[in-house]
Amino acid sequence: MTDPIALSGAPGSPYTRKMLAVLRYRRIAYRFLPPSGSALAGLPHPKVALLPTFYLPDETGALAAVTDSTPLIRRLEREHEGRSVIPADPSLAFIDELIEDYADEWLTKAMFHYRWSYAPDIAKAAAMLPCWRGFCIPDEELAQRGAMISERQIGRLRYVGSNPVTGPVIEASYRRFLEAFEAHLTHQPYLLGRRPAACDFAVFGQLTQLAEFDPTPMALTLALAPRVTAWVGMMEDQSGVEPSDDDWISLDDPPATLKALLAEIGRVYPPVMLANAAAVMAGEAEVQAIVDGQPWTQQPFPYQAKCLQWLRQSHGRLDGRARAQVDGLLGASGCSPLFAPADVA
Repeated sequence: MTDPIALSGAPGSPYTRKMLAVLRYRRIAYRFLPPSGSALAGLPHPKVALLPTFYLPDETGALAAVTDSTPLIRRLEREHEGRSVIPADPSLAFIDELIEDYADEWLTKAMFHYRWSYAPDIAKAAAMLPCWRGFCIPDEELAQRGAMISERQIGRLRYVGSNPVTGPVIEASYRRFLEAFEAHLTHQPYLLGRRPAACDFAVFGQLTQLAEFDPTPMALTLALAPRVTAWVGMMEDQSGVEPSDDDWISLDDPPATLKALLAEIGRVYPPVMLANAAAVMAGEAEVQAIVDGQPWTQQPFPYQAKCLQWLRQSHGRLDGRARAQVDGLLGASGCSPLFAPADVA
């Protein structure tokens, strides 16, 4: 056994939960470090403080702090054999990447919106989140930390696009996603078949908060989608699953419920991603789009412009047969505008 991979994070971070579940499923040894205290002494600091932070050797062999979950999953695929979360079929691997990106960059809008827009959710987050950085502090200091976190995160709502105008759009999209995913789970246990893919872990990460932590979406999720709530609990540890190559679906005959999920992605995700990329490229101060017939505004988010660029690069690497198969599915879903020829920042 190789030395366990070191990482730090917190239960309130959907990306921490995403990556811990990947490590468990893939049976990769790890050691989990609290995000503060002596456990991190002497370890490198990431360029941007994000959770989770992995501590891995760079190209020179020196230990580096790495934080981006999607590239981390691909690195683990290269460095650890077996129990892959990336389908071997290029077409299906691309759909996996698209859904993973939707979860990481759109479902997180719902997570952030609910947590920092509703009083009960704000109160719970303010009480709990600072505890995960250290329990043994006086009540007054804990309350101060909670107030500081709340103020900072509420101020960041503008980055995810949550405001009084867009809030109903986010919530309606989350409800439709729940209904579509609930229907999908009546036929198969994972998004792309009978074994989990990277996109399952990305969706799971966001749902650990929406279905299990924040009071408002937690109650909504249970009411609309009890299978989804149960699925989140089961996805925490999939180390007992024994996958086979036959467990992936074929895009020659994709399930109708997967098509419905992709249609929800196509309904909301392309207009925001495209408008954000255009605003970043033009150096504009505000993103403006129409989402589901409603106006959408947010502060430009350069990272999401990079996400769109990476998706387009992956789409461009598909061979003719795979691209035709993918494009047929994307066209029916409404996702094809993401890959129309255009310059993206």
